[in-house]
Amino acid sequence: MSKHNENPIVDVIKVGSRKSELALIQTNYVIDCLKDLYPKKKFEIVTMNTKGDQILNISLPKIGEKALFTQELELALEQGSVDFVVHSLKDLPTTLPTGMALGAIMKREDPRDAVVMSKKMSDKTLSTLPSGSVIGTSSLRRSAQLARSLPHLEVRSIRGNLNTRLKKLDDKDGPFAAIILAIAGLKRMGWESRISELMAIPNEDVLYAVGQGALGIECRESDYKIQSILEPLADTTTTLQCVCERSFLKTLGGGCSAPVAVASSLIDGNLKITGAVWSLNGDIFIKETLATKISPQDDNEDDEPPLKCSYVEPQLYCSVAPGKINKLNLIEAEKLGKELAKKLIDKNALDVMAAARNEILQS
Repeated sequence: MSKHNENPIVDVIKVGSRKSELALIQTNYVIDCLKDLYPKKKFEIVTMNTKGDQILNISLPKIGEKALFTQELELALEQGSVDFVVHSLKDLPTTLPTGMALGAIMKREDPRDAVVMSKKMSDKTLSTLPSGSVIGTSSLRRSAQLARSLPHLEVRSIRGNLNTRLKKLDDKDGPFAAIILAIAGLKRMGWESRISELMAIPNEDVLYAVGQGALGIECRESDYKIQSILEPLADTTTTLQCVCERSFLKTLGGGCSAPVAVASSLIDGNLKITGAVWSLNGDIFIKETLATKISPQDDNEDDEPPLKCSYVEPQLYCSVAPGKINKLNLIEAEKLGKELAKKLIDKNALDVMAAARNEILQS
């Protein structure tokens, strides 16, 4: 990254973060990138616990609230006690609170899932585990995929940060034969050696959560000074993929309360996305794929940061500020995600999702 002109108006930039080790690693990574760009600026981390960090005895889908891992951080943003917040993008709702925006989405880490085996099952793979082996995951998407492809395994909810979940797995008297985790988090923690295998579904695409593997940096929509500071961190390919994925999920109205997954790519100007919905037991599986062409022009013609106007607000794309990314491409990405969701809706995806939510509430 090349050095950018210093902004003398912003003296100390306060950065919001959850308190977990992974969250702080991610936040410090963002700050290090910004220090490389703006070596004279000072950054201060402000940590806090979120509701999702505090409620660990209830599965995420049963809690049923959006913004479980973001609400307290966003309140700090709204009150001005922090200037931006670093999130795992998959934790962010597809619609942010009024006045908030994603100032940048950084280059994506591997978005796939990994299997981490317990020591007592270190010689096994997911498909060779004995019948009745317990697999830990807090994700309905992973649970449905396992129920469909490997019905001989038992899936149980496991909550907590990565350290907590790995500790539960390593408990020799614990129930878990393996747990499923995002590769990105394990890599950022330096724990790649714990990966036993990549999670693979026989004869099916490898699908993952919307935004998985990407870091999203949230700021105030009207704070163009901070947006201009964050803009160089935005990765065009990842941003277009994630806008498409978020548009898909937003149109479906999903989240952690239904088994929904995606896989997207942008290769040689071809933006492609696959989306799927499952029933909780995996018996019903609805999947579609769509693609569109993206302009090779990466940047907007106007190289200036957006200006505050009393009567015109800059366009956001699933709450993502465009920065210097071609707005026509962002429009196309958002449209593609919406069209894919409508194809699944035409195949009764909303009924499948509603049934999943009802089943969770009654369990």
